[in-house]
Amino acid sequence: MTKNMGSLDKTVRLIAAVVLIALAATGTISGVFAIAAYVVAAIFVVTSMVSVCPAYLPFGISTRK
Repeated sequence: MTKNMGSLDKTVRLIAAVVLIALAATGTISGVFAIAAYVVAAIFVVTSMVSVCPAYLPFGISTRK
């Protein structure tokens, strides 16, 4: 797959993942919302590490220079 994420996009996703994990781990959000937060955080971390966002592909979006 062609990389389609720029460094700012990856950084914002990683920060959002840390915030979601912190909210769920501290009990600020709980139950189904905490599980969803962990799942979204995992997706953000994985997409940031591989620099590919599958949601961008059908629309031809790229934040990479």
